[in-house]
Amino acid sequence: MAFYNWELTDNWRLESSSNIKYDGKELSSQGECSNDWMRVDVPSTVLAALVKNKVYENLYVGENLKTVPKEIFTVPWWYVKTFELSKKQASLFDELVFEGINYKANIWLNGTKIADSNLIDGAYRITTIETSEHLKEGENLLAVEVIPPIPGDFSTGFVDWNPKPPDGNMGIFRPVKLLLHGGVLLSKPFVKTYLNDFVGSSAEVHISVEVENKSDTSITGDLYATFGDIKIEKKLHLEAHSSTIIHLKPTEFDQLNIKNPNLWWPADMGEPHLYELHMQFSSNKNIHSVCQTNFGIRSVTDYWLDGEHRGFKINGKKLLIKGAGWTDDLLLMDSPEKLEAQIKYVRHMNLNCVRLEGFWGTDQKLYDLCDTYGILIMAGWSCHWEHEIHMGVPVDERFGGVYKPEHIEHVAKAWQDQITWLRNHPSIFVWTVASDKVPITALEEQYIKIFDQYDNTRPYLNSTGGVGSDQHVIGSEDVISEISGSSGVKMLGPYDYTAPVYWYTDTNFGGAYGFNTETGPGAQIPELSSIKKFIPDDKMWPINEVWNYHCGLYEFAHLDRFKEALIAKYGEAKNFDDFNRKAQALNYELMRPMFEAFRVNKTKSTGVIQWMLNAAWPKMYWQLYDYYLMPTAAFYAARKACAPQQLIYEYGSRSVYLVNDLFDVSSDCIAKIKVFNIHSELIFSVEHQIISEANSSTQLYELSDINNLSTTYFLDLRLFEKDKNVISSNFYWLSTQEEILDYEKNLGEFAFHTPSKKFSDYTLLQQLEALELQVNYEIKSNQIKVALTNTNNAIAFQISLFLLDEKGNDILPIFWDENYLSLLPNEKRAIKVHFNYHGTVQLKISGWNIKEFRTEIYPKTIPI
Repeated sequence: MAFYNWELTDNWRLESSSNIKYDGKELSSQGECSNDWMRVDVPSTVLAALVKNKVYENLYVGENLKTVPKEIFTVPWWYVKTFELSKKQASLFDELVFEGINYKANIWLNGTKIADSNLIDGAYRITTIETSEHLKEGENLLAVEVIPPIPGDFSTGFVDWNPKPPDGNMGIFRPVKLLLHGGVLLSKPFVKTYLNDFVGSSAEVHISVEVENKSDTSITGDLYATFGDIKIEKKLHLEAHSSTIIHLKPTEFDQLNIKNPNLWWPADMGEPHLYELHMQFSSNKNIHSVCQTNFGIRSVTDYWLDGEHRGFKINGKKLLIKGAGWTDDLLLMDSPEKLEAQIKYVRHMNLNCVRLEGFWGTDQKLYDLCDTYGILIMAGWSCHWEHEIHMGVPVDERFGGVYKPEHIEHVAKAWQDQITWLRNHPSIFVWTVASDKVPITALEEQYIKIFDQYDNTRPYLNSTGGVGSDQHVIGSEDVISEISGSSGVKMLGPYDYTAPVYWYTDTNFGGAYGFNTETGPGAQIPELSSIKKFIPDDKMWPINEVWNYHCGLYEFAHLDRFKEALIAKYGEAKNFDDFNRKAQALNYELMRPMFEAFRVNKTKSTGVIQWMLNAAWPKMYWQLYDYYLMPTAAFYAARKACAPQQLIYEYGSRSVYLVNDLFDVSSDCIAKIKVFNIHSELIFSVEHQIISEANSSTQLYELSDINNLSTTYFLDLRLFEKDKNVISSNFYWLSTQEEILDYEKNLGEFAFHTPSKKFSDYTLLQQLEALELQVNYEIKSNQIKVALTNTNNAIAFQISLFLLDEKGNDILPIFWDENYLSLLPNEKRAIKVHFNYHGTVQLKISGWNIKEFRTEIYPKTIPI
């Protein structure tokens, strides 16, 4: 075999140009010049390397991030790598591939400059450099001078979600690969699949690959392609120094007409089946080159509601997009393990999508995981490039930062590189070429040409705004393309505190109609144990400027709106612990109805993206779980809201709905509706025998004229199978003092939420008596089943469960079937938890009115 694909990852050396006297020629020819530099593995940004080398520690605690001097990142930094080649390897043809450098670079190899900053220019450009005449047997030295991004560059960005990384994420942030081959190189394999019907009975598979003969002579050989049981062979004759794209089509190879294929489905619709394609070119029994990619057989199409709102179909079936916005780590330091835990979290919450505002990822691991777990991806550019406040230079009010000819050319090439890099991922169901604005006509024309040539298998959005943009919630211009019109999706907020009733009653802004591509009820406060990790002891309580530093930016740089609502609804927090329990109750109360409303309104809704899913660093805003992977109550509210079959309280009409997201009918179900007053007395009960129709939302019962309601009262909803097994449950705390929205309040140019004139009143919850629960458990391997029994005549409210290690630290990631739950008087419920930890664990149970319970569990001694 004469092919090698090496990722140059370990034992790089890094230093600032301010501290060295050598040039690129010397650094790439004299290894001793960099022997005493810090060691780093690539990919890595400069600041990430400094953190790993303990130059800076505890950066995310308090305001420590402010202490990093930004001026040290205004000069180039050098990355140097030594690698060895055998005589045989050095005799091969070779390419160096740089998949992502932020922002520009000059590259030297063995004393020769092989690329300058005119070629290596842009974070999202992928560059391949032929290096055959520069590599040698024995030691080779590669030196990369990375030039940092400056204002106006099209770099990575975190918008208003958190502070900016002091180094601007400068560095080699994606892989560097060395390809050695026999003269013919295979690259950029692409698999397009077409379903001849949408039942999945047959599919066409079209394969293409770029084939380059780098040698001085013509070569005749065989191209092989295999996946599953399919094997294809095609004879090729390649002229010297030629490049061509070879297509393998079903009209030529009948094997590519596949009967009864295993389809790729989103997690909530079926199994996400993947195929692995292997391709190889051989000549005279010598393997010149190989390439591989995974793919899924699936189709993506779009449809329109009332000619205005866009929705999507996978394999011919409509689905409601239920997702959240993704961000990478602030220093781009996500580990593969952390990435996988987060995608598992997405699936555990019954969500089916992540939106990437920006092409995130230091490699393709995130996309691979979404393929594997059946999580859809919206992928595209960030609004970071669309606003002067983020770009640091003037922008066009309608088109953002990309409007000059040279910038149009740059961004179009970057787009081509990104979609060619990612297009085989079945999880990506739509490309988003803009966020808050639309591309200027010349740029969108370039995008359309790129789609036609490189990927026409999925729709694209000209913006993640569009519908309702004439109200100018975000920006002063209508978000309408001169070529493709409205995107058919909306971005009208809200982004901060939002009352549950809003989602059902608002019909002009972010309410439950159409596809809201980024929205949410604002801050989601982490659990107390997490806050203690990043807020210093002397700043722990009350809320202060350090808490605010860990909020968002600009309008979102404080918790005033969250505090106002918490005090008005639940009462003033007496201390830190009291604040925590009230904050988690508010997290749960606000998150659940957003997802539920879009499900209840599924006949007029096509999708909703919670802003956001995760955190780039420890923070208070926009997250379903925190930076440390501790789920907030909002996490379990989302899981409850998106349960496949669920009874849901509709705040607007005060009605109970049955929602079924499954594509199967459930016959002879039983719905039980119960209302309790603050004293846990049952004051209303009704039972219905129903049919749960496939993919439906049905109003069951209107809750009106119920007597003897206390100001704060409880609603318990249970859905049963005919054999009385519980399908799902849902528990609400409600108020006779209904929340009143203030649509008339002037919030300035950015109407980022709809405030409340009057808040619901849950202050009676403070009168709930303290209760003890009976706790039992069973354990098998890394699963524990906890049985909770409320032996009291009162409701046990907002029960929270935690697993701790021997030192009392949270075991994370953690997957409880249910959390922040409530138990009716004399109710027993079993909750399972899955985790990955070996050793003794502590089970901790607390709650709003629960006396804390702790016990040690010894995994090896307790049978299930």
